[in-house]
Amino acid sequence: MSQPEIAAKEPAVLELEPGTYWWCACGQSKNQPWCDGSHKGTAFQPLEVTIDKAKKYAMCQCKHSANGAFCDGTHRKL
Repeated sequence: MSQPEIAAKEPAVLELEPGTYWWCACGQSKNQPWCDGSHKGTAFQPLEVTIDKAKKYAMCQCKHSANGAFCDGTHRKL
């Protein structure tokens, strides 16, 4: 698998509290948008995301955002 699986063609809009999260980069996690270890045995690694401020965030689920874990609208072109 050289390309990540598209988990969804829409962002996960979540109210996040400050802390560290691990964003799924492979698209295989059953706990989208967060990593559940499904990438093991692939070339993908989860991305560490540090949230400093409690608010709503649009987290990428298409796995093709140029903005890492955060949605940039790329899902509309897939």
